[in-house]
Amino acid sequence: MVADRVTTTLVEHHLHGVVHVWGPFGLSLQFNSGLAFSAFTGRATLVTVVLAAGVVVLAVLVTRVRTTAQAVGGGLVLGGGVGNLSERVVSGHHGLVADFITLSHWPTFNVADACITVGVVVLVASLFLGQPAGSRA
Repeated sequence: MVADRVTTTLVEHHLHGVVHVWGPFGLSLQFNSGLAFSAFTGRATLVTVVLAAGVVVLAVLVTRVRTTAQAVGGGLVLGGGVGNLSERVVSGHHGLVADFITLSHWPTFNVADACITVGVVVLVASLFLGQPAGSRA
């Protein structure tokens, strides 16, 4: 959450225009009212309410994890969700989230979005590659 807030603040204050960084990576400040991949664009209030409910549910679920991989994955998803929620509520952009990381052939995203994506990958991998049924950590 802290990394998302710090990078977003830096970008909002210092990024003017599009900057190519390296290879497919670039920076370009855009504001998103929707969810991942711009789903529900234009419905910032609904998205904020759904995100708040999701963060509460995630917080409860993360307290019940049983493995380190689940804790890491759940923590990344929860931290990213809280980062995006805090930006929607307190940023002064009326429920919009600043996205600024660009990749070729991929929608623009922010650090919180990256944490959510990596966290989901870790959680899915831990479910498929975890311990056999019947064994305990």
